[in-house]
Amino acid sequence: MEQNIREKQEQREFQFLSEFATKSAQSKGRKKAEEKDNLRTDFQRDRDRILHSKAFRRLKHKTQVFLSPFDDHFRTRLTHTLEVSQIARTIARSLDLNEDLTEAIALGHDLGHTPFGHCGEGVLNELVEGGFFHNLQSVRVVEVLEHLNLCQETIDGIRTHSWGYKPLTLEAKAVQLADKIAYINHDIEDSIRAGVISESDLPKDCIDYFSSNQSKRLSKMINEIINNSIGKSEISMSEEAWGYTTKLREWMFENVYINSTAKLEEAKAKNVIKELYYLYLDMVKEFCPPEKAVRVVVDYISGMTDRYAIERYKRHFIPEGFKNSTKDDFLFKLANISDQL
Repeated sequence: MEQNIREKQEQREFQFLSEFATKSAQSKGRKKAEEKDNLRTDFQRDRDRILHSKAFRRLKHKTQVFLSPFDDHFRTRLTHTLEVSQIARTIARSLDLNEDLTEAIALGHDLGHTPFGHCGEGVLNELVEGGFFHNLQSVRVVEVLEHLNLCQETIDGIRTHSWGYKPLTLEAKAVQLADKIAYINHDIEDSIRAGVISESDLPKDCIDYFSSNQSKRLSKMINEIINNSIGKSEISMSEEAWGYTTKLREWMFENVYINSTAKLEEAKAKNVIKELYYLYLDMVKEFCPPEKAVRVVVDYISGMTDRYAIERYKRHFIPEGFKNSTKDDFLFKLANISDQL
């Protein structure tokens, strides 16, 4: 029997991908069994489902570092996700890993992120018993809230993209590394654009090693991962490169991510999340038990965009002027006396 397009692609994976790559035909499958697609592999279907999800579309109005930026050139959570995907795919392609699985994980890794970036995540983490973690919320988005029924490998990669987790596949490890080097580099660029830091402020030894040029610095980090991982069952930077990367990341936390002018509005953003949390909790408790009410409210708030959270806050907490339903009557009065004007 002649092979369909999916089967041909699966066969090519066995022929051309690394022995360490995750083959789509060997996926551990989905929680709910589905009939195979004739055109796409299972990991390609995962990528497409994530790309077409509502949670993915909302990322365009969620903060990366700078809250609700009006400058179109600052990163949002969506552009961050696309940059992570590009970097991770470059790594996967260079190491002969499964690029489709890598892309699916990268596109889905931040679906559960809160409005106002890590500031919003921090507030929910303080309010909710057991804490709030955006990587686990991302898993909840694809499994429960949008019922995407993804492959176990994709879900594992989404869950383990945060540092401190151990991914089960090299594709997930590629995304974990890509996430770090993406935000370090694009947050440096955005912070310089915003005037929070200047290029000359960056640690000299890190710049001497990686370059002060954004493109060259990013390329060197990617090359350090690839050159140190070819033919190996693990993915990592060289020890020297990772040392400088870690130092640059720590410097960004000290000078940008914490107590910089980029964070002046965070106190207000935290208050928005906190007030909405208690408001909605009181509303929902009328319909369901307390523990379920918390879950419902957290799902709702964490899915909000920055601007929707602000709009909801204004709707419930900022008084509006009295609205007169007959305010347009004067327009018609003018029309009736137009001959006298």
